[in-house]
Amino acid sequence: MSGETYHWRAGTTGHGSFSLDVTPKAAGWDYTGLSVVELAAQGSLDVQTGDAEMLVLPLSGSCEVTCEGQHHRVEGRRDVLSGPSDFVYLPRSASATISSVSGGRFALPSAVCDRRLPVRYAPSTDVPVELRGAGQSSRQVNNLCTSDSFEAANLLVCEVLTPGGNWSSYPPHKHDEARDDESVLEEIYYFEVAGGLAGPGMAYQRVYGHAGAEIDVLAEVRTGDVVVIPHGWHGPSMAAPGYDLYYLNVMAGPDSERAWKIRDDPAHGWIRDTWADQQVDPRLPFTANSTDEAQSRGDSA
Repeated sequence: MSGETYHWRAGTTGHGSFSLDVTPKAAGWDYTGLSVVELAAQGSLDVQTGDAEMLVLPLSGSCEVTCEGQHHRVEGRRDVLSGPSDFVYLPRSASATISSVSGGRFALPSAVCDRRLPVRYAPSTDVPVELRGAGQSSRQVNNLCTSDSFEAANLLVCEVLTPGGNWSSYPPHKHDEARDDESVLEEIYYFEVAGGLAGPGMAYQRVYGHAGAEIDVLAEVRTGDVVVIPHGWHGPSMAAPGYDLYYLNVMAGPDSERAWKIRDDPAHGWIRDTWADQQVDPRLPFTANSTDEAQSRGDSA
């Protein structure tokens, strides 16, 4: 398969209120999905979760979510670089209505699952914020729905914010084999790139394969693009100088344990050892929620 098969440009999967709609079937796998809904002022949308659990996560704007007799006000945010947002969790086999007085864009990350959990609201203040890496590998991770931050059946979701000129998802890593130190997870990267003085920004994403799992992607990505990663080493995600980079990671897989266990490419894992003598980029955090206790230099988003 070509790199274009894995890199889907903004607008190519949209229909109706959906500017993006990546289903497991469209991606050619079994579990992971992502839609982005754009609502005009006073707009609303009815959602059926089917066999998947789902988050209602504002990218910009605020909304109200009604599901199974519950009504939640989601404050949202100005944009994805304004810090983590609150969100609502929707279980499988549920009907919900998303409405917005002022309009906005709302991500619906999803994962096919067997277990049904209750509808829940998660405030932004409960989202753990980490600073990872150091120097030009510095980035911020908002752990929205990871195994340690929020209970779900199969869904794993985080946001990564990378200052212009930095690399994230580095060193390259993978999660496509069932091992003690590795999970099997399908993954979607959804990108937004800050604009510059003369127009839209750009960034780059690399994905490459290994024996028995070939893939070769080097994509110039812009706001609204996605890269789907069924297997292989992925990283770096490269923020071009002058353009801060955001991406939403959505993961799910067949493992009975809901865990995000990754393995570094052994050719590049040594990079981690260089961080001990470097400072975290002073442009981070993008939010005031980060604390010293939340800072880590270990994981590879």
